[in-house]
Amino acid sequence: MAKKQYAVIGMGRFGSSIAKALTDMGFEVLAIDSSEQRVQDVVGTVTHAVSADSTDEEALRALGIRNFDVVVVAIGQDIQASILTTLILKDLGVKMLIVKAQNELHGKVVHKIGADKVVFPERDMGIRVAHHLVSPNILDYIELSDDYSIVEIKAPWHMIGKSLKQLDIRAKYKCNVMAIKTGAKMNIAPYADDLIHEDDIIVIVGKNSDLTNLEIAYSEG
Repeated sequence: MAKKQYAVIGMGRFGSSIAKALTDMGFEVLAIDSSEQRVQDVVGTVTHAVSADSTDEEALRALGIRNFDVVVVAIGQDIQASILTTLILKDLGVKMLIVKAQNELHGKVVHKIGADKVVFPERDMGIRVAHHLVSPNILDYIELSDDYSIVEIKAPWHMIGKSLKQLDIRAKYKCNVMAIKTGAKMNIAPYADDLIHEDDIIVIVGKNSDLTNLEIAYSEG
């Protein structure tokens, strides 16, 4: 199965952190910025990096932007450029469009003109957004250290009705299930025979590389 391809427009702190996190997970990432300097800053950490004006429809068309599975608009302070870029990308037929908004009003505007998801940098760290993009089942991602993190995952359909013993997450992915949330009830340190129910949330801890493998498997499941 071919891995998803991502394009990130705007290489400020937020955009570059998303681009780097996705690249570290093993995905192909195209980084785009109008500043040649910012492009040079990320050229060694992403798959491809180009300098281009995202408000120029022909420039985006030439990059084959509509062929990417997900495009993230992470443009900084220029709200007008963000809105125009969003309009152009939707017009070009981008499948999944994520737009960073400066404030609630900006968010409402880009949502109305076609953004599939709006994120607010003061609430959503770039690395957390990257994990959400890889697997829609990931509800939260908390870094404990450079090597270890905790993820909250909404139980995908193929886990429902199975026990932790059957799923064998520890053996398959080297990650440990810390808890299972069922509605308002939190089951801390669940037993091997405990079943996963529909709408359950599973809290898992592990090494970042192992969690990434688990996320990718869930995104394909």
